[in-house]
Amino acid sequence: MNFRTHARAQAEACLALGSPFTARLLSLVADRLRPGTPVAETLLSWPADRLQPDAVALRLAGALHHLVLTGQAQVLARLYASRGNVADAQLWHALDAALRLKAGPILDTLALAPQTNEVGRASVYIAAAHWLSAAYRLPLVISELGSAAGLNLLWDQYALVIKDQIWGAPDATIRLAPDWTGPVPPVAQPLIRSRAGVDLNPLDPVADRARLLSYIWADQTERLARLEAALDLATEKRLEITRGNAIDWLETRLSRPIPQAVHLVCHTVAWQYFPEADQARGLAMLARAGGRVRMDEPLAHLSMEADETGPGAALVVHLWPGNDRIVLGRADFHGRWINWQAPEL
Repeated sequence: MNFRTHARAQAEACLALGSPFTARLLSLVADRLRPGTPVAETLLSWPADRLQPDAVALRLAGALHHLVLTGQAQVLARLYASRGNVADAQLWHALDAALRLKAGPILDTLALAPQTNEVGRASVYIAAAHWLSAAYRLPLVISELGSAAGLNLLWDQYALVIKDQIWGAPDATIRLAPDWTGPVPPVAQPLIRSRAGVDLNPLDPVADRARLLSYIWADQTERLARLEAALDLATEKRLEITRGNAIDWLETRLSRPIPQAVHLVCHTVAWQYFPEADQARGLAMLARAGGRVRMDEPLAHLSMEADETGPGAALVVHLWPGNDRIVLGRADFHGRWINWQAPEL
């Protein structure tokens, strides 16, 4: 795989996920980018085995959107506002100019891993938390891996709406209403005893607001509005996210069982970005910790991650004691739909 192939594949994914504008941008870059400039040389020489793990095309989409949001590319901003309602030649002219004239800020963003903090994924946390609370009737202690700005750690401040039923606060500003298939989760009123998160590069909802918004595709206005509301809430709540390696942090969190609570270790579309050695160490660590817990101090590992099956991401929870792996279903990567398959309690 080279960068052009990678960008075209990401363009197809963007189109499937409801962003024809971002798909068009990446397709134009894949077809028309020529070597000889700092940004082009960086993209075209990116190691082939790192293109997918580093999500290079998403980094580029975020870099361009960040220029627009921060007022650094006025011509490009006008085309973004029109959702690219111009000929390919005109759109590419603006893109090419930005790639050449704004190489510094683009290269700065290309050096950073994307951190979408997609709030739609909180639907999975809400449903799983109700299911776990009904199963154990214990409060939750939450450890989230790859928290970015911690927006999904605030899932109890949001509401999940399925048909006419609400899981969460009826007066919540953020209401998540995915296209739901399968049985509905039980209503169990989860109680959170404590919550914490970790990220290699935690983001601040105020200082990093533009960066967080830049990873939302520009033509997806509903997602942008939802993220704006979540950032406002995070600014008010001010969760502290630890800076560090997720697995090192988790080792400390798992050092002893937590009595009279479900320790919920969770992550959404983050595990795939961890080095393979960290993934293996994390799974072994969870298994060892699970082998030590009793029924009144259960450990749950909830993941929403891509697999080789599709569509969307697999929803799986691993429970101890008992070493039980339970498939909860599948979900769209942005939370647009959920196919819930959890066993009824």
